[in-house]
Amino acid sequence: MAERAVRIALVFPALLGTYGDGGNASVLAQRLRWRGHDAEVVDVAVDAPVPDQADLYVLGGGEDTAQTLAVSRLSDGTLARAAAAGKPVFAVCAGFQILGETFLDGRGDVHPGLGIIDCRTDRLDGPRAVGELLVSSPVGLLTGYENHGGRTVLGPAAAPLGRVGAGIGNGDGSVDGAMQGSVVATYLHGPALARNPALADHLLTAVVGELAPIDDREEEELRRERFAAIRKANRAPWRRQWRPSARSS
Repeated sequence: MAERAVRIALVFPALLGTYGDGGNASVLAQRLRWRGHDAEVVDVAVDAPVPDQADLYVLGGGEDTAQTLAVSRLSDGTLARAAAAGKPVFAVCAGFQILGETFLDGRGDVHPGLGIIDCRTDRLDGPRAVGELLVSSPVGLLTGYENHGGRTVLGPAAAPLGRVGAGIGNGDGSVDGAMQGSVVATYLHGPALARNPALADHLLTAVVGELAPIDDREEEELRRERFAAIRKANRAPWRRQWRPSARSS
């Protein structure tokens, strides 16, 4: 156990807190506490510096104006230094986009991102991506809700978080998110870590090492309900390989 509390920095929740993404920080802290670790969520205000001393960083979704303001406030390099030091950074939707090389605003103007992920975001060719999203990842099947108009293209230094089974993901229905070093990004809302405890534990393991098992029966029930909703919605053919096993649920 760490001698001090694990510090989870929730970056600019007033700007990047769409769809309850701030809940991801709460999930991380609670899963640590259930295992006997002290944990502290630090809400970073827009006019405050992002702390270098945090152990894990969380960014959520936001609108176009929020994205450009967030990038301007994050230009001091704290997140880049954290990623370079191997600290986990978890980003959702707009948070994902601003970690890339460039992104577009609602008028189509290109803005520089933070350059932490090798990716670029422009606009989807078709309608806005809205609905349940299912992703097969290295930590198992992931579910969430997507609502975005962006298309994110990964460069060679970034790997996708996983393969899309239902929904749009990064833009063409093939992959979602990105993994690059200690950075994990996705279009999954939900909050994503409440719906996918294995992903939360993947991030926490990088901070505190091997984690003791905990009772996830309620989380597993939520996941079964979400899998059933995706099948019912029939947003994409529910192929045999996408059926959740007892192990993946």
